[in-house]
Formats: sequence, C-alpha cells, structure tokens
Amino acid sequence: MATTDIDRDLPLTETEDGFQGFWPNQSADEAEGAQMTLVEHLAELRRRLFFCIITILVTSIVAFIFIHPILAFLQIPLHGVYGHLVVTGVGEGFTVAFKVALGVGIGLAAPMWLYQAWGFIAPGLTRKEKKYALPFTLIGVALFVVGLAVGFVTLRFPVAWLLGFGQDAGFHELISADNYFSFILYFMLAFGVTFELPLVMTFLSLIGVISSRRLSRSRPYALVGLWLLATVITPGADPYSPIILGVALTFLYFLSELLIRAIGK
Repeated sequence: MATTDIDRDLPLTETEDGFQGFWPNQSADEAEGAQMTLVEHLAELRRRLFFCIITILVTSIVAFIFIHPILAFLQIPLHGVYGHLVVTGVGEGFTVAFKVALGVGIGLAAPMWLYQAWGFIAPGLTRKEKKYALPFTLIGVALFVVGLAVGFVTLRFPVAWLLGFGQDAGFHELISADNYFSFILYFMLAFGVTFELPLVMTFLSLIGVISSRRLSRSRPYALVGLWLLATVITPGADPYSPIILGVALTFLYFLSELLIRAIGK
C-alpha cells in the first residue's frame, strides 16, 4: 500500500508485540524513554545494589565507631521501667553491637538507596518525569527520618505495656540485649518504611496507575484499611501505638493526595 505525505510525516513507534504504528499525538518527551534488554536491566540493578551495599558498609562502620552513645540513646525507652539488659554469651555483646551498627547504617544510607531506586526506574520515564529525581530523594529521606522519630517516640508505650504485663503476671523480667535491640530496630525501621507511603503513591501516579480523583473517591475505604493496618503492625496491646500510627498514616494519605495534585497527573 502506498504511503501518503501525511503518513511519512508521522513518527514511527514500536508496540509491545513488535509491530510499528503511528502515534501522531505522542510527544518527544513521551517517546524518549531508554529501552534496555533484560541482561542490561540486571547489570544495571547489580551496579546500583553494589553502591547501596558499599554505602551501608561505610555508614555501619561509622555507627560502630559511635556504638556506645547509640546504645545508650536506644535504651531511653527503658528508663523508669527496667534496669540493665543482660547478655548470655561471651561474644553476645559484640554481636549485639554489630547488629545495632548495621541497623543504624541502613538508616543512614537511606539517601543512597532512595536515589539508586529512582535512578533504576528513571530510564523508563520521560524528561518531564525525570525532573522529580531530586524532590523524590529529599522527600523520601525526610519521610524516613520522620518515621524513625515517630517510631522512637511511640516505642516507649509498647515497651512499658509489655514489661508491665509480665510483672503483673508474676514473671521476673530478664531481658537480653539481643532481644531488646532487635525489637526496637525492627520497630523503628518498620515505621520508617511505612512513612514512605506518599512516595510510593506519588510514583504510582506518575506511571498512571492511580490519580488524585481515584484517591478521593476511595478515601473512606483506604482510611479504614490504614487504621486496621495500624492495629495489626504495632506490637503490644497498648492503645497508644495504633492511635499514633493511625493518625500518622491518615496524615500521610492526605499528603499523598496533595503531592499527586501538585504533580498534575
């Protein structure tokens, strides 16, 4: 079939099934996303994971150097409710310090692994979407730090409730350092990751999965689900932890709506 002058002026694009078609309304920004093979994607992922691991290694070493003030700070929730922690083995003190340094190192490396996560998905985005790289990283780091802070403030409520329950039951509390620090590190990291909710939802908006209108319509169901999640993921049976997390998740949901509207998708 002969092609007309109009047909020749239209840009050719390749569809998922390999056939070429004309898309007269497609802008240059939308067509500029880099195409990579599966092997190239895996190589890129390996390279970015390597940078993340190196960064976590460096930040963990720095945390280990200052491990004593870090351990003292993390024991603040125990003040007034419990005495000294115990270790049950010769090398357990070093093992606990190593675990805490690693957990703190993962938290300190948040800017790097957030930046590398964005860098990995950036080749599939348009020029307009790539401009959100720096705000993505800064907002992600800020939300993660706020999540850690909220988790640390909330921590004293489940700790006090759980210790009080054991004492009321007639148990003699003998808490190991490994048990305590593992508990609080997982607790705080869970809060930090949970606070990345606006970032995840904004990214889903960027790629067209959700929209601010859809979020507004499903807001009642989403908030009920978030409050149920808050009651499930908080340890202990104290009433304060799920309330604090539920309020935080509600605020994060509304923040997600504002960010998506600001982007304009």
